[in-house]
Amino acid sequence: MSAAAPFVLWLDDPIANGHPALGGKFSSLGEMTASGFSVPPGFGITTTAYRSFMDAAGLSEEARRVSAAADKMALEDIKSETKSLIAGVLNAPLPAQLEADIREAYAELERRTGVKDVPVAVRSSGESEDLAGASFAGQYDTFLWVCGIESVLHYVRQCWVGMFGEAVLSYRVDGQAVISRGDFGMCVGIQQMVQARAAGVMFTLNPLNGDRSKVAMEAVWGLGEGVVKGDITPSRFMVDKVTLEIVERKRSDQREEYRFDPSQGVAVLPIEEERIGVSCLEESHVLALADLAKHIERRRGAPQDIEWAVDVNGNVRVLQVRPETVWSRKAAQSIVGKQRSPIGHVLARMAGNQIAKPAATGAKGAV
Repeated sequence: MSAAAPFVLWLDDPIANGHPALGGKFSSLGEMTASGFSVPPGFGITTTAYRSFMDAAGLSEEARRVSAAADKMALEDIKSETKSLIAGVLNAPLPAQLEADIREAYAELERRTGVKDVPVAVRSSGESEDLAGASFAGQYDTFLWVCGIESVLHYVRQCWVGMFGEAVLSYRVDGQAVISRGDFGMCVGIQQMVQARAAGVMFTLNPLNGDRSKVAMEAVWGLGEGVVKGDITPSRFMVDKVTLEIVERKRSDQREEYRFDPSQGVAVLPIEEERIGVSCLEESHVLALADLAKHIERRRGAPQDIEWAVDVNGNVRVLQVRPETVWSRKAAQSIVGKQRSPIGHVLARMAGNQIAKPAATGAKGAV
């Protein structure tokens, strides 16, 4: 193992608090865990592990070449340029110590949770997510409800491969491919799945106009994929930060939700008749989420974009935290043209920084 970091680092390890070897996403969760927020248990397979694998497989130099060339690559050329590199990442043997460390960590997560083959989210957490002004939301891969160590090992490689996919290599800010700016590594986070009653996203400002006195949230029944992918109309809430009053609400009569099914994996499935027409969030949950958002923003010192879930027992869990990158870079301006939801407006602005973003498929997700 490298002296820089171990191959595996647990979120509740004191050194995980903001540790760079956990990448942008998971280092933030280490910080949230250290600050006492309710984060599902898990561990990161660090950027040290990624680089050790790439060196052992003889792929590091080719990875650097591809990343450096991203700024000049046309979208249609990416697949041919990365074909051999991706094949190497998928097929090269793992270093023996790295594989042993991952197997032992997953077994330890089984022990901690008391669940054999504990379902986990396998989350990409890239170093490039730390760059000022860059938001890789939706570009890197997450795989949900992964059960068993062999499946975990498979999807770890899929996350590493995502470093060289079209979505990442074509992602641009101010006209430049972000991935070409440095030799970035990838941490892969392994985190127990939340049995979600409801889930969604919230911003510690109004994404339509940058008003920092508000918390804006969108929520769906089940897993938060419906918000992230945009294929389920969410319920929307706006909460005043000072008074903690709900100042706007728009309930959606959702008839479907993302949830795990043994025969299909994570899929869009109908909800029971008695939940149709009922808000997926009780008022107490909305206010608890807004209060949580205030505390996270205060802890991090800037507006935040937060993914969350309310579990089947009513507990609010923090799934992801990242800086808000739209209003931190742009002055507020009037909104004209086609009306969008607050979250949809942010996603539309972010899309302007990209060349292309392929649609997610299978058991992928960003929550």
